[in-house]
Amino acid sequence: MFKGLKNILAPGSTATGKGKYFEIKAMAFLKKNGLKDFLMNYRCRWGEIDLVAYEGEVLVFIEVRYRAHNSHGNAAATVNFRKQDKIRRSAQHFLQKNGLTNRIPCRFDVLGITGRKGQLEFHWIRGAF
Repeated sequence: MFKGLKNILAPGSTATGKGKYFEIKAMAFLKKNGLKDFLMNYRCRWGEIDLVAYEGEVLVFIEVRYRAHNSHGNAAATVNFRKQDKIRRSAQHFLQKNGLTNRIPCRFDVLGITGRKGQLEFHWIRGAF
């Protein structure tokens, strides 16, 4: 396992307080569902990855999306091709930087969160793209 993953916020993170709140809620949900060794807000020149974690031996790159309600579509559905490309490039950078390219299985997940504080619904799409 890669030892460098820690439960930290990236220095200089520009995420809003609301975004951080839902990323922390997402992390708690994912921990309850077996993921571990979290890294939050990995940034590079290509973009940002909200969460990086392990599920067993698989390294998972997770995009977290929040919407108060689904009237304009599911939160997870907002991860368009352009965003997927940024996440892929950022993940490639992460793997190269940490010497993990072609050494570990990887997956891209999307976690959509809908609702208000105290009544959140989670829609986890494993292998979303």
